[in-house]
Amino acid sequence: MGLLDRLSGLLGLKKKEVHVLCLGLDNSGKTTIINKLKPSNAQSQDIVPTIGFSIEKFKSSSLSFTVFDMSGQGRYRNLWEHYYKDGQAIIFVIDSSDRLRMVVAKEELDTLLNHPDIKHRRIPILFFANKMDLRDAVTSVKVSQLLCLENIKDKPWHICASDAIKGEGLQEGVDWLQGTSQNTVHLQLVFPFH
Repeated sequence: MGLLDRLSGLLGLKKKEVHVLCLGLDNSGKTTIINKLKPSNAQSQDIVPTIGFSIEKFKSSSLSFTVFDMSGQGRYRNLWEHYYKDGQAIIFVIDSSDRLRMVVAKEELDTLLNHPDIKHRRIPILFFANKMDLRDAVTSVKVSQLLCLENIKDKPWHICASDAIKGEGLQEGVDWLQGTSQNTVHLQLVFPFH
């Protein structure tokens, strides 16, 4: 530990890490969001569905990210709960153009909110109503209604319309999340599922 690290620690300026779980169904755009949050020189040109598990680490101007990206296909979703205990915030990504699977997304969200490691904690939840650029996309207000977000009374939450390919709406969401995690300079984002 260097002198500046010790001094900043004594002054209470030590960076706080916040573990953020990024959840959502497969093909909702989590990997694309992860990619767009990285500095431009570290972004991938080709995004492919995650098979298995991958970890990425990168830094932006004020944030440091460790990203755990695992497949979000149905057979892997039961693994989500292994990350709940350490999560201090949640990003939940929804494909706003996939009306048929909106019911499945709501079921997964309900399961998440009722899990013992989440239920009694005041953990902030950021929703990205993603793929707003697609013709069949419903508005973020409609996504909120379909997921019954108004019923979430014991946790701060926010929904952002997003287009992960263009990066639209992502900064607004991250700013909200950072604002709810007071004094957070060092964010560790944990995106366990694609």
